[in-house]
Amino acid sequence: MAGAIGGGTASCVFCKIATKSSPTTLLHSDDKVVAFQDINPSAFRHYLVIPAAHIPTVKDLQRRSDDYSLVSTILYAVNHMLEVGRMLLLRDAPQSKYRFGFHQPPLNSVNHLHLHCLALPYTPRWRCIKYLSFGPVGFIEAEKFLEKIKPLPTVHSKV
Repeated sequence: MAGAIGGGTASCVFCKIATKSSPTTLLHSDDKVVAFQDINPSAFRHYLVIPAAHIPTVKDLQRRSDDYSLVSTILYAVNHMLEVGRMLLLRDAPQSKYRFGFHQPPLNSVNHLHLHCLALPYTPRWRCIKYLSFGPVGFIEAEKFLEKIKPLPTVHSKV
C-alpha cells in the first residue's frame, strides 16, 4: 500500500486544494498540510485538515514494523494534522466540545486522507450519525487511530 502514498491525481479535488489550484479559502497552510472549511458542514465548526501529499485513506496508513522511518513520518503527519485542527478550533470555537477523526472506507467521501475537526454541536443534530464507529468501518477517532498505527515495542528474546 505504501506505493499509493505520495503522487496525487489530476482528478483529486483535495490534491487541487493542497496545491492551491482551487479557489478554496485556506484556514491554514504549511509545507505538510492545508486546512479549510468543509463544504457541507455537520457541526457548529467543521474543518478538514489534509496532507499536502496524496494519501488515499486511513487504510493506507497501517502499523509497520519493517520501515521505522515510514512509521515515524506517518505518526508525525497525523499528529501534525491533529495539532493544526486543534489550533483552529481553539481559535474559532473556544467554548465548544471537539471531535477529531477520519472516515474509514467504504464510508469516506473523498479518496484523499482528511481529518474531520468538529466543534459541536452537530448541525442538524441527526448528522451525528455520520460520525459513529462501526468497528473496521465508519468513523475512527484521531487518538484511537494514532494508537492503532503506533509501532509495537520490539521484543528481544533471551537466547
